[in-house]
Amino acid sequence: MKVNGTVFKYGDNVDTDVIIPARYLNISDPQELASHAMEDIDARFVGAVKPGDIIVAGRNFGCGSSREHAPFVLKENGISCVVAPSFARIFYRNAINIGLPILECAEAVQGISAGDEVSIDFETGIIEDLSKGTSFQAQPFPPFIQNIIDNGGLLNSLKNENT
Repeated sequence: MKVNGTVFKYGDNVDTDVIIPARYLNISDPQELASHAMEDIDARFVGAVKPGDIIVAGRNFGCGSSREHAPFVLKENGISCVVAPSFARIFYRNAINIGLPILECAEAVQGISAGDEVSIDFETGIIEDLSKGTSFQAQPFPPFIQNIIDNGGLLNSLKNENT
């Protein structure tokens, strides 16, 4: 599977309260909840993001509380992948569980700028910055994780496995 999108770039330690502020966690409508994604760090995010776009961020992305809402609102807004040197472990697991691909690649984070057009091949782990003509190698997902992502999350993967 391959995705292409424009990059939104953020720094280190973007926590789950920045991704989706706690004051909105009582919203049950998925689209309304997603409309508040990243608003405390990037007020233009929701209005500018398009399906397929990519977040490139610094180390420890998704730190903070274990809320599943954080990767959910990114995926709901059309983010196709998050690339960072490292992720908070619970965010990593929550992202995979809902089918949001995330890749660790410090070199890509250093070489890719906000607004660049990027292509990511999940089977090979190759991240191409189409704007600059450069590429980076991330560790591709093992087949069982790629299966979860391909099925849109862990629950769908398990349902499809049992049918």
